Amino acid sequence: MAEHHSNVSADVIWEICRANNAYLVKRTSGGGVQFSRDPLNLVNKHSRKAVGIHPTEKGGVTMVTKKTKHHNRPAANKNEVSWTGKKSGPKVYKGIVNHTAKQGYRADLRQEAVARASAIRLSSQPKKEAAEKKIRGSKAKKAAEKESS
Repeated sequence: MAEHHSNVSADVIWEICRANNAYLVKRTSGGGVQFSRDPLNLVNKHSRKAVGIHPTEKGGVTMVTKKTKHHNRPAANKNEVSWTGKKSGPKVYKGIVNHTAKQGYRADLRQEAVARASAIRLSSQPKKEAAEKKIRGSKAKKAAEKESS
């Protein structure tokens, strides 16, 4: 999203360029819903405000936000904060909430940011194998003994 210029409001800029966006995904099914593939878009809805949370190596999480300064310099426009996989979940989630609050992001995006970070952490953990079923009850044990002998 372009930075607010003195002679043009941010709403006008959004209305002009929202229909023509490289990240825009239009779907005719579902009532013509519009999605976004923008890596900074947290909820994947085509909207103005966005925060991005991505997985890192070894189960970590990286949050990418846009800065209000340097809108003409894309390399200096992003702020990245990473949490390693060694940190506990609540510490990571508290860090995400604190960082978004200090950066002035919308309060309604904080819960979605924590939910996405939680899903990323759960998906990066190895899956446990299903435990072997235990035989319960005397009748079941006797039946199992008959089958094995």
